[in-house]
Amino acid sequence: MFIQTKAGKLDTLLEFFPGKAVYEGGPLTVDKAEAAERSKLAEKLYQIDGIEQVTLKEDSIELERSSNVQWDDIRVEALSTIAAYFQSGEKIVENETTDQDDFSEEIIEQIKDLLETRIVPAVTQSGGDVAFHSFENGNLYLKLQGSAFSMLTGITNMLRHYVPEVKAVLDHREALPRPGLQSKTGLAIRDLLHERINPSIAAHGGHITLVDVKEDKAYVRLEGGCQGCGMADVTLKQGVAKEIMSLVPEITEVLDVTDHAGGTNPYYQPA
Repeated sequence: MFIQTKAGKLDTLLEFFPGKAVYEGGPLTVDKAEAAERSKLAEKLYQIDGIEQVTLKEDSIELERSSNVQWDDIRVEALSTIAAYFQSGEKIVENETTDQDDFSEEIIEQIKDLLETRIVPAVTQSGGDVAFHSFENGNLYLKLQGSAFSMLTGITNMLRHYVPEVKAVLDHREALPRPGLQSKTGLAIRDLLHERINPSIAAHGGHITLVDVKEDKAYVRLEGGCQGCGMADVTLKQGVAKEIMSLVPEITEVLDVTDHAGGTNPYYQPA
């Protein structure tokens, strides 16, 4: 992580720019006595001998040193403390409630209300289930079961109609961090499933999710009517796998990680 510095108006001031947002509501001066409760970053910076004041700005941290030390003595320690903190992913300011937080809560309440009054009753009638999991950066993650997968397009259209802030509706398991999903190969396969494969099997109550991509292997999960289907292996090997490997030649194997024993409503039955 590269952090730039800039001299302040006084020689006791030095500003650190981590190249990332620091505190949108800044400037916020965090006193040493309140640092433990207001900002863990400020608390760690105050542990450096000679730091007298910490001010969090929109894109920088301004530090003030005492007169009995020089920046050359503590600059490296301050840089390493800031870099380590940002890499940890911890919050910069504690216990802050912003207008954006309130806005997000309103959106979540709208979503939950739509699920309870309109979507869940329709899904349960067809033997499925759906529940709220999380909402982040326009992505709504739902816990989907059974026929809910085949109804995902309708669910998405309704939610986006009433709550425009919803950009995409996804199975909650896609919220798990998997680097392979964000790779060029992973994104290409996800687009293929979303645009071509899932629309064609939705009529059968099926849905296929890309679980991960590792080296030359793609891992998929068959859901809805595909889970427990007697023809799932044939569908995967002769249809889906061929399309994936044709689109992305670096993938040499497509593996099914579905718990087919848990399937309750297969579209096809074993011969």
